Amino acid sequence: MGIVERRARQKEEVKNNIIYTAWDMVKKDGWQALSIRKIAEAIEYSVPVIYDHFENKEAILLEFGKKGFRKLGDKLEFARDQYTNPPDQIKAMADAYWEFALNNVQLYQLMFGIGMASCESDKCTAEYERFIDIMIEPIEKQLKLNNRTDVNACLKYHTLWSVLHGLVSIKISGTSPADDELTKVVLDDAITGYIKNLQ
Repeated sequence: MGIVERRARQKEEVKNNIIYTAWDMVKKDGWQALSIRKIAEAIEYSVPVIYDHFENKEAILLEFGKKGFRKLGDKLEFARDQYTNPPDQIKAMADAYWEFALNNVQLYQLMFGIGMASCESDKCTAEYERFIDIMIEPIEKQLKLNNRTDVNACLKYHTLWSVLHGLVSIKISGTSPADDELTKVVLDDAITGYIKNLQ
C-alpha cells in the first residue's frame, strides 16, 4: 500500500472514530450534549483534527441525518417489497415507519427536529427524496388502479406522512395518555381509514 492510500485510509478511520464517538455520546447524554470539544477529548485528538473532517457540529448532525434517511428508506423499501397490492404495501410501510421511529428515537428526533434542531433535511436531499419516492409509489399505484384522477398523490403522501409523524411525535414526546398498545391501535385505525380514502 502506497503512502497516499495509507493516508486516505487513516483519514477515513479518524472520521469513523469521530462518528462512532459522537453516536456514543448521543446515546448516553442526548443530542444537546454533543460538541466538537467533547468529541475531541473523548478520542484524544485536538479540536483542529475534528475540524479537518467536519466543518462544524452541524456537519456531524448532517452525517447522522443522511444515515437516518438511508436507514428509514431501506426499511420502507423492504416492507413495501413484501407485497404487490398497494394497500398492503402502504400498511406494511406504515408499520415499518412506526418501528423505525420507536427503535431509533435519537435518529428520528434529529431527522425531523423533534425537540431540537433538525439535520437540515434540505441538505439531505438525495436521502430525503428517496424516502419520499418510496412512500409515494404505492399511493400513486393505488390511485391509478382506481382511476382516481381527482386526487393528488403528493397531497396524499403529505397526509400519510402527517399521520405517521404526528403519532410518532406524540409517542416520543410522551404527551399522550395512551399506552403503547392503544397508540398502535390508533395508528392502525388511521391507516385503515387512509387506505379506504384512496379507493
